[in-house]
Amino acid sequence: MKSLEGKVAVVAGATRGAGRGIACMLGEAGATVYCTGRNSRERPNTEGVYAGRPETIEETAEMVSGRGGRGIAVRTDHLEEEQVVALFDRVGREQGRLDLLVNDISEGVDHELKPFWKLSLERGLRALRLGIDTHIITTRHAAPLMVRRKGGLIVEVGDGDALYYRGNLFYDLVKITTSRLAYAWAEELRPHGAAALAVTPGFMRTEVVLERLGATEENWREVAEQSAAARGYGFAGSETPFFVGRAVAALAADPRVLEKSGGLYGSWTLSEEYGFTDVDGARPHWQRYFSEHFPQLVDAAPKTSFRWTLERVPESESRPAKRRRRKAASEAE
Repeated sequence: MKSLEGKVAVVAGATRGAGRGIACMLGEAGATVYCTGRNSRERPNTEGVYAGRPETIEETAEMVSGRGGRGIAVRTDHLEEEQVVALFDRVGREQGRLDLLVNDISEGVDHELKPFWKLSLERGLRALRLGIDTHIITTRHAAPLMVRRKGGLIVEVGDGDALYYRGNLFYDLVKITTSRLAYAWAEELRPHGAAALAVTPGFMRTEVVLERLGATEENWREVAEQSAAARGYGFAGSETPFFVGRAVAALAADPRVLEKSGGLYGSWTLSEEYGFTDVDGARPHWQRYFSEHFPQLVDAAPKTSFRWTLERVPESESRPAKRRRRKAASEAE
């Protein structure tokens, strides 16, 4: 039996990139996956940086089914609440449960490395709407299905497993906020037995990245060696979108995933923990690669006197552990 057979997932933002990779690997593990997004064969997306691209949610759903799961395409604009309500009403009606929600809805704009006072407010605020509001709207209507059955997992897909500044105000706000949302979901869902966490891929060979660097999955290593632009991005240390997909599938199949709730994890560290590889058999480790090839960026000191950090509270100090100790003491009396 596959690890996620009988499980039901919604991947919000499954049209391409990490969302598509995650949906496919959930299918590989046997899950039923609702693949949502705005670009469909019958009604293509005509807005933003992805307008006119060929990838569709139907194509993703077919890839899910082709890998052994069951893919269901549902065109959804996650900024439109009534469409999100209809999505989860359908999931509840057709499946009677929701085990996993993955939020990979992109902010959908190209970001410029400029001081914040020189950035376009219109573009930046649009990024916040697309990259944050959509996640909140979606999770608001997914969570009741999990609370009802006292279980489930919400995964926020971000960029970076630390709280460093990402060079562009709006990009930083989107990516840091998705991680913070996962922490907020985790705090409120814990009493109901559901988990929430954030996951980051390394540098991915997405459809868009391959196009921009003039590469394919067949020749990307040669391009990484020969192209100055590819070397500058660290293309040689890249991973496919399926790698983070296997990370999410491993988390969804972990019976102890509640212990990870509230955390922020890299695809590379989860690979070491769970033992999965990328679809080409490799085990990329973006943090190690980046540290070796871009030490000047890794070791760069902040311009201020402060650095925000993540801290894992020892299990013995967590609230559930304290509740267990109080209960044990009460029963002993």
